[in-house]
Amino acid sequence: MAQPNIVSVTSIHGQSIGFNLSATATTTLFTVGDDRVIKVNTIMIANVDGTSAATFDLFVTKAQVDTEDDQLVGAFTTNIDISGNFYLAKTITVPADSTLNLLESPIYLNEGDILKGGASASGDLDMFISYELINDA
Repeated sequence: MAQPNIVSVTSIHGQSIGFNLSATATTTLFTVGDDRVIKVNTIMIANVDGTSAATFDLFVTKAQVDTEDDQLVGAFTTNIDISGNFYLAKTITVPADSTLNLLESPIYLNEGDILKGGASASGDLDMFISYELINDA
């Protein structure tokens, strides 16, 4: 799997998507498609339950990187994890009728990466993600 080149892209589209999180912490929210990179700008979590706090988990299952094609792995770094599950948030509490901004700066998700997450109570938390879909196909 080659890493998309974000210098020579064919399109960049601003996108947003919303989820009502289920009580399954490993629910697949989306998978980044071939020849695509997603630049996640904002992740907001809102507790829509008027009385109870709820917690959530959010993590990325990184795709296996082809280290021969990836100029960063091996060339500039050593002894790093390049595949597996990596948490963006783990058991974070959102009080009733409150909103949490999860990201302080943007992150990139590469082709094959999977965003997964869930809440402690089904239907209590809404998640809204604003991102740029970068295509080099």
